[in-house]
Amino acid sequence: MDVRNNRRDLTGTSVITANRLLDGRIVWLTATGWSETISHARIIDNADVEATIKQVRATPDARRVVGIYGVQLDPSAAGVTPLTVRERIRAFGPSVHPEFAPVETSDVH
Repeated sequence: MDVRNNRRDLTGTSVITANRLLDGRIVWLTATGWSETISHARIIDNADVEATIKQVRATPDARRVVGIYGVQLDPSAAGVTPLTVRERIRAFGPSVHPEFAPVETSDVH
């Protein structure tokens, strides 16, 4: 089991992610291949993630990606949203995105 997968609960759902070898872009496993958009990702029960990763690694498409692992989804979020901040940043943009930026205060000198 990939060490990142240890953060996954026994219940819930996940998506599978990797980095494309051609350009390093983050990609998400869909029903038909890989997409750069997490909303297109195939949602998998956590109990099935390891078996799905094993199946994906056995396909010819696996040669086009590196670092395949599961990402748990936030059950309380609307849409396909990773549970951890790290994975939200990977899915939705750099850490300078307004959602992840520090709060500005006027009393800082």
